[in-house]
Amino acid sequence: MNTERRHRWAFYGRLALVGLLTLAAVQNGASSAGGEYVAVRSAVALACGAALALPRGPWWLAPALTTAGAGVWGWTMLPLLLVALFDLSARRRTGIAVLCAVLALAGNAVFRPMVSLWSPQQYGSALFLLLAVLGGQWMGNRRRLVLALNTQVEQLRTERDLREQAARLAERSAIAAEMHDVLAHRLSLIALHTGVLVARKETLPGPVGDRLALLRAASTDALTDLRDVLGALRSADAPAAPERLRPALRDVEELIEQARGAGQRIDTVIEGTPEQAPAAHRLAVLRLIREALTNARKHAPDAPVRVRIDYGPPATLIEVVNPPGGSAHAVPSGFGLVGLRERVEALGGHLSAGPGGAGAWRLAARIPHPVHEQNGPRT
Repeated sequence: MNTERRHRWAFYGRLALVGLLTLAAVQNGASSAGGEYVAVRSAVALACGAALALPRGPWWLAPALTTAGAGVWGWTMLPLLLVALFDLSARRRTGIAVLCAVLALAGNAVFRPMVSLWSPQQYGSALFLLLAVLGGQWMGNRRRLVLALNTQVEQLRTERDLREQAARLAERSAIAAEMHDVLAHRLSLIALHTGVLVARKETLPGPVGDRLALLRAASTDALTDLRDVLGALRSADAPAAPERLRPALRDVEELIEQARGAGQRIDTVIEGTPEQAPAAHRLAVLRLIREALTNARKHAPDAPVRVRIDYGPPATLIEVVNPPGGSAHAVPSGFGLVGLRERVEALGGHLSAGPGGAGAWRLAARIPHPVHEQNGPRT
């Protein structure tokens, strides 16, 4: 909107300038002709002004009219000729602009009007024509540079949006794959135990045996549907997926101990036990802690890190704070936080990351527990 407004005001400003120069040309022409306004030169001046003001007229019309007018009547048409030369140079037609200037000077030398372009200055008006050509070149190059920069900024913005979208999609795929592993394990247990009971249904009442058979069939079908829906996630990188997901089931304290073994100073406060939180929350906690410790090693390798985890209920809380370190060169951040925010929001939580007090970096997340887990198991 601001760009359109700027272009609109630029057009109005140019229109006003051309109008003033046209009126000045008519006035100067009438003054040099003894106050005669109704004359050929006045009509030519108005035609030159109209050609310069036309936004979509033929590009050659205004230079031709102003060159002819300046060649025949001299200084009275010079301001309009300067605008035409400026426009030609700004549109990368510098050769044509120089040719128009030469033709105007040559026409003055032939017709020798009372206010010739060769007088009254010792150097004539050649300097003005040269300045108009150079000014048009500068303005045209500046416009093209600004346009190229705007295009580049727009491309970078689009690329950033695409990267964020790719990070979100990758995180959703990872969440789906992890949920597949967790749910497949539990559904397999249900199918296994119900299968054992169905094998001994002769010792059970008839309705109970039928319900067990139905439960076993439903769990088996659910497991099959789950594998079918998420099977596309294990395509080209299927062999690497188990190795990639296996660390997600480790304990967070093991990850922290590994970071301490690498020389990182970490103070931890853990409230509750991981079993109090759902499996999805435990996976999210591990990913958050791993990303936060990695960022701390990159940006502040010599600064201590404070980690606080509360498994709840009613919510799983994660907070990681590290003060600024003495690293001379900052490592540019990637899109890890985008994926983490997608993961936390998918679980109904909220993630905040940014500078805190005294320049420290703070990452905090809150993931509420499911309602039925907060209220206890239903009977």
